Amino acid sequence: MNVSPPFSTPELAVVMPVYNEAANIGAVLREWFRTLERTAPDFVLLVINDGSKDNTASILAALSRELGPRLQVVSKKNSGHGSSCREGYEMALAQGAAWILQIDSDGQCDPAFFQAFYERRAFHDCIFGHRRTRDDGFGRLVISKCYRALLCLMTGTYLKDANVPYRLMRAKALRMALRRIPADFVLQNVALSVVLKREEEWRWKYFPIHFRARQGGENSIDYRKIAKMGLGFIRDFRRISHENSYVWWRPRWTRRRVAS
Repeated sequence: MNVSPPFSTPELAVVMPVYNEAANIGAVLREWFRTLERTAPDFVLLVINDGSKDNTASILAALSRELGPRLQVVSKKNSGHGSSCREGYEMALAQGAAWILQIDSDGQCDPAFFQAFYERRAFHDCIFGHRRTRDDGFGRLVISKCYRALLCLMTGTYLKDANVPYRLMRAKALRMALRRIPADFVLQNVALSVVLKREEEWRWKYFPIHFRARQGGENSIDYRKIAKMGLGFIRDFRRISHENSYVWWRPRWTRRRVAS
């Protein structure tokens, strides 16, 4: 594939955390590169390899040679999906990108929806996918609904799809939100959704998408791990509730009382 040299300050930075995706990553990256070159050619794609134990790293090295310098691969010790997303966000902001798109590496995020996402950026600051239909099983749908109910109960904020991995964010909004979320928060994506949704200055848009089944390989997160992550999520919120510097998550009536 022929690619032009990387832009010093890209319009768009795509963040993709990766863990043990040897079966998927080649097809996923090639599919997304084709879409990005047509729709938003001023881009970099940041792949955060979260200590994969299969041959993901060697495949990524070959893809870097094939796809060119707009594919930037960072390898780190395994620290989880949330930490990888956070590192990717920080990298994207450091490169000066005006917009940050986050997607997952398992092929479930269909690039067919990206053009419609990107065309709406002039009118919105946060464009989040809403998985109206999905092929990844009933259990995953239940998990998303549980997150939605839990967040509404704990924060007073209603989010249609709080943990969706398909999201386009204006750099200014993302930078502000990250300053209000501890770097060691377990579920960075969920916390980010809450922070962005609660700030009235940001123009928010849900966009209906179809969420595909995994394109290959095995899911690295089973239901036991998901339950553990949920407990960590609750623990983090409880910890934050005792730190005056992080009151962003509280329901508005609680924040008013705290302020008084």
